[in-house]
Parts: sequence; structure tokens; C-alpha cells
Amino acid sequence: MNKPVVLRSACPHDCPSTCALEVDVLDRHTIGRVRGSKANAYTAGVICAKVARYAERAHHPDRLTKPLLRTGPKGSGQFAEIGWDEALDRVAEAFMEAEARHGAQSVFPYFYAGTMGLIQRDGIHRLRHLKGYSRQYDTICSTASSAGFAAGTGRLAGPDPREMDVADCVVIWGTNAASTQVNVMTHAITARKKRGATIVAVDVYETETMRQADLKLILRPGTDAALACAVMHVLFRDGHADRAYMARYADCPDELEAHLAERSPKWASAITGLSVEDIEAFARLVGTTPRTFLRLGYGFTRQRNGVVAMHAASCIATVAGLWQHEGGGAFHNNGAIFQLNSSMVMAADAVDHSTRRLDQSRLGQILTGDREALFDGPPVTAMLIQNTNPVSVCPEQELVKRGFERDDLFVCVHEQFMTETAKMADVVLPATMFVEHDDIYRGGGHQYILLGPKLIDPPGECRSNHEVNNALARRLGVTHKGVEMDAREHIDWMLRNSNRGTLAELEEAGWIDCQPPFEEAHYLNGFSYADGRFRFRPDWTKVKASNNGPMGPWEALPALPDHWGIIEGGTDEHPFRLVTAPARSFLNSTFNETQGSTAKEKQPAVMIHPDDAALLGLEEGTPVRISNRKGSVIVAARIFPGVQRGVVISEGLWPNDAFAGGRGINTLTSAEPIAPYGGAAFHDTRVALEAAGSLT
Repeated sequence: MNKPVVLRSACPHDCPSTCALEVDVLDRHTIGRVRGSKANAYTAGVICAKVARYAERAHHPDRLTKPLLRTGPKGSGQFAEIGWDEALDRVAEAFMEAEARHGAQSVFPYFYAGTMGLIQRDGIHRLRHLKGYSRQYDTICSTASSAGFAAGTGRLAGPDPREMDVADCVVIWGTNAASTQVNVMTHAITARKKRGATIVAVDVYETETMRQADLKLILRPGTDAALACAVMHVLFRDGHADRAYMARYADCPDELEAHLAERSPKWASAITGLSVEDIEAFARLVGTTPRTFLRLGYGFTRQRNGVVAMHAASCIATVAGLWQHEGGGAFHNNGAIFQLNSSMVMAADAVDHSTRRLDQSRLGQILTGDREALFDGPPVTAMLIQNTNPVSVCPEQELVKRGFERDDLFVCVHEQFMTETAKMADVVLPATMFVEHDDIYRGGGHQYILLGPKLIDPPGECRSNHEVNNALARRLGVTHKGVEMDAREHIDWMLRNSNRGTLAELEEAGWIDCQPPFEEAHYLNGFSYADGRFRFRPDWTKVKASNNGPMGPWEALPALPDHWGIIEGGTDEHPFRLVTAPARSFLNSTFNETQGSTAKEKQPAVMIHPDDAALLGLEEGTPVRISNRKGSVIVAARIFPGVQRGVVISEGLWPNDAFAGGRGINTLTSAEPIAPYGGAAFHDTRVALEAAGSLT
């Protein structure tokens, strides 16, 4: 065998790490090992196991390789191969028919983050905007977390995440970094080895991250803001609050101190289930450790009070004055620093802001004719779906399925595998993977722009998103410069028009470090409000977030950091709180088709405290029914002491057919918009548990 050629790439998946990769290319059609780049200071040579074995996914025998036309009932999986011209013609004709009957907004291009590449992911907007199709409001992932962080700082950015290396305390809050952001653990452990740093993990169950931490805080779901308030109470009480810093940089520190006077560790203990001693210890650690780096994740914001929780946690860094120190401050996402001009990719010059913007989390309501979800507009009768698997991923799964079963709904799915959503399609188009097309990426969890060039030819007749979107645009009579440019031309245009150099320069370097100067990253020149002050009291109607305007019960948001008891509490009928957490070997529904990942995860299960299991007569592996008013799901019981009583955890988005009756875990989750800008409360679900007869 010839010696492999090692080429650079970037991980395309929905993960803040966006790792810089080195890929062994064996020939024009085959990759071998995938490794993290040691030359990239954030990736630091470490990637997750699922991406390391990417060859298993890229060369999987079940890859879709030819266009398919449905020949049986929706969901039957009965398809016949057709040619690309026929497939694209059918899609274009269906879109034109939908437009003729109900107007252009009856067509809804639907996508998300199956690839984070700015060309292959966002190019679907070009087709959308040029045709005047319904726009999409992206709420599934980060609406609450981004708004919560920016509420205080005024900007979605923070200290250089590589500064975790020089922190004396790293707080990993609301994210299982060992499973979902492996590089966070790389830098936290580096700080512990080099500086003796303390690692703190805050989460709702004992994750792999927590098992590597020095201080472990397992709280009840939706109570993070109570913990944050109690920490700040102690900082003020014990003289650890940096009053001089707040006088210069914060809006109302005296008002906050008075507000928190009653938010003691004892108060928070009753809400969170944490001991007073653990809360005191955490607060004392932060208060006496100026180089404390708060790494704030997404998980704890997927609650009905999630935006309040993120804001409260970020306030700790301001009360303690952590922002002043290298290795100190709060970080969630660096989205604001890159300033990449995507106007050509998305045909921003063609956007009609009067066109409705449909909430992706409410797809079930949209497809079943809910007038509010449709903004009293026409029904959605045609869809193009790329980079997402809504029949598995979206909340209120049974409603989503009913929508896709409509006879008057035409669906084209452009996919790599025959997912649950692809089975519901009329036309299925085979899609490329990241090593088979050109793209450019930015790392939300770090500061790099990275290039992901085409390394090998795709199998069969797979085509990239960019190729498909442009081919459809031409058939639909669209003319625009962006339709005539190939992916590499788009990358070069984006870089040049963002003052980030050229494609040739990025190819030479592999990535661009966009980290702002220390003073800017740490807000030492002031926070990103006109007066330069951090907001303890934000105006939730004016937070810089991508939104449709305030929604959910936003008027009831607490004015200052506080526990907001709007979460779904247990009832006699549904006494348990369900959290649908990520699995280590899956990434949303990606990788659940590979044997290497499914073998590690074994089977769908629910983690339940031993005392709760005993009361219900459950043993390890016992089939258990999880139910609420949206439906029921049967999984295996996993007896697990690393969770509070009354809380149950289901890890990973397994294929729906891994469950009895094909009902996946999102059967149980709600699409109810959360305040103030929407989003789904995936980790805020009340349920009942009972023994079930079998897993089938």
C-alpha cells in the first residue's frame, strides 16, 4: 500500500471545538486515520473518538449514492433510483406548483447544523432569498444561551479560550465537555498539570466531565440561576466582590447586592438540591481565585428559564472582577469576533424582510397547519431539507411525523444516509461529506477560521449542497452572481470582502487566528453597550440576538439575576424531570448510523436514581415506559446514583426505530417557545415512569 498523504481539514460538525484536522488520504476515493492538528493551538492534537474514526462513516456501505424517487407510502422506505436531471426537475416543478397555488412562502427550505461550513450550510438561504420562500428562525440550539450571555456583555464574545491553560480554576458549567467539547478538557487539564488548577463541574448528573473534576456540583435541572445568585451573595457577604471594578464597569452593583441579600446558600440549597457546604465552597473558591475561567455551555440554557440562567452565571465574573485577569472571566461563544461577510453566499441583497420567518423548533405545528406558527399565512406545501433530520431531532416528534405524512406536502431531502426524515421524502438526493467538498468554518468555541478543502472524490453520484442549491436555482429561473460561483470562488470572495486575505493565503496557512487583543476580549475598554457597562439589569427587548422579537412569557423575566421558577416541576401525575442529554458517541442524530458509535452506546436507556428505581420496582435493564401528555417511549432502565432523585437522564438521539413503535425520545419534548426569543426546552420535561413489559 502506498504511504498515505496527510492533508489538512476541519471538522464540520455541530460542536464549538471545530477541530483542525489532519487526514490520511489513501487514494482519490479513500481516507484513513483522522487526527487533531498539533500545530493548531486550540485543537492541540486532540479530537473526539467519533471523528477520529471518520473513515467508518465516510465509507459506510449504507451511504446514499444515487437520487431516489419514492414508490411506496411515506415512511415506507420504498424508493427507485432515478437520474439527477429527473430528480432536480421534479423538485423544481413541485416548488413552482406550490408557488402557483399558494404563493412563494408555501415553500420552506429547512436546514440546520449537520455541517457548520459557511458555504455548504448557508447556501440554502441564497435559494430562499432569491425566490422569496419562507425564511427560517433558527431556535433549536443556541437562542437562549446567546441572548443570555449577550444580555450582560452586549456582545457574544469573551476571553481567549486558550487562556484556560493559565487559569487557576476552570468552571465547566452546563456542558459535558469530555463528550461534546473535548478540547475544553484538554486545556483545563493542562492548567491542572501546570498550575495545580482546580476543575469544577456544574451539571445535572455525573458526566464524564464531572468524573474528572475536583469539585462536582450536581443540581436539579433548571436551578442554575439559583446557584449563581447564592455564589454572588457570598461574594458580597464575605468581601470577595470587587466593588471598585463594578463601580467602573457595571450598571447597578448596589441594587444587585441588595437584591441578593436574601439569596443565601441556604435559599439556593432548597432550590438546587446542593448542600449549603458545597455552595459555600464553590463561592469561596471563586472569590479567592482571580484567575477563574467560567466556561459556560449550552445545556443548562435549554430550559424555560435558560436565558436567565446564562445571564446569572456570567454575572459572577463581573461581581468578582474576574475579567481583569489573564485566565479569568466568562466565555460562552466567540461568534461576534469573526466578522465574515456572507452576503454573497446567502444573497443578502435579495432578502425581503416582510417574508415570514418560521420557527424551526415548531415544525410540527407548522406542518399541521397551526395558524399562529404559520403567521396566518399559507400552508407549507413544499420543502427542501439539508443538514438536519427533523423527524428525529425536532421536539413533539409525533406532531412532526403527522405533518410529514400529509399527502399534499412535497419533500426533497438531500442527505448522506436514509434517515427518518429521508424516509418521509418524495425525492432523496445523495449528499457529499466534508472531505468531499470545499468549505470554510469558524469556531464558536475558539478564535480560528479554518479551511476544509475537498480531499477525495465522493462515492457514486453524491453532490454537494452548493451544487444542488445552484442547480435548483437555475431550473427555477433565478439569476444571481452567487448562483454562478463555485464553492472555492465563494470562499475567496468571503475572505476578500471580510479583510481576511484570500483563499490562496488560507490554503497556505490552514487557518486564521482572529483573537482580539486582551483588552478587547476581557472588556477592559468597556463592555459592548454605549456606556461601556455590564448589565446586571438587562433590557430583554433590546438584547443583541437574532430573533423574531420577544416571544414566550418575556414580560415575566426577572429584572435582576434570580431563580425563575417557570420550569416544569414534578406533579403527582408526572413526578420526574427528564433531561435529554448528548451521548458521547453521537452528535445529535449524526454517527448513530455507524457501528463503532452504536456499539459504545449499546441501547436507548434512562438513568434513574437507585432509590427511585426501587420504589418503581425497576432493576438494571428493566424495560421502562417514560410518558407524558405528548406520548410515551420505552427504554431500558439504567440504575445510576450520579443523579438527584426525581431526575432522569436519557443520553443520545438514537434512530427512532431503536425504540418500540419507532417513537424516539423527542416524542416527549415540547416545542413551546421559551422567553425571550424562543427555542425549545429540550431539558425541561416532566414525565412519569413505570415498568414496561418489554423493549419491543
